[in-house]
Amino acid sequence: MTDPSRLVKLVLSFDIRPGTQQVYYQFMISQFVPAVQGMGLQMSDAWHTVHGDCPGRVTGFVGLDLAAVQKVLNGTEWRELETRLEEYVTNYSWRIIPLRDGFQL
Repeated sequence: MTDPSRLVKLVLSFDIRPGTQQVYYQFMISQFVPAVQGMGLQMSDAWHTVHGDCPGRVTGFVGLDLAAVQKVLNGTEWRELETRLEEYVTNYSWRIIPLRDGFQL
C-alpha cells in the first residue's frame, strides 16, 4: 500500500500560444495526458486563469514518490513530449511539490 505522505505532485505552468488553442487541446487530450499516465503519473487537476498576472494554465500530475516522478522527467519519452508541448505554449515551467488537498501552484 502507498504511503500518502510520500505522494508528490508535478505541477506544469504555462500560457497557450495564441492561435494554437485547438491543436494544443488535441495534443493534450490525445497524446500528452495518456502518455504521462502511461508513465505512471495520474492527472490530478487542470486550471485555467481568466484574469491576472499568472500562468494561463496550471496542470498537475501525481506520482507515488519523488523517485517515480524524477524517473519520468529523466526519460526520453518525457523529453519528447515536453518538446512537443513547447510548440504550443510559452512561459513553460514545472516543479515538484508534496501533494496536499486543494489548489496548489
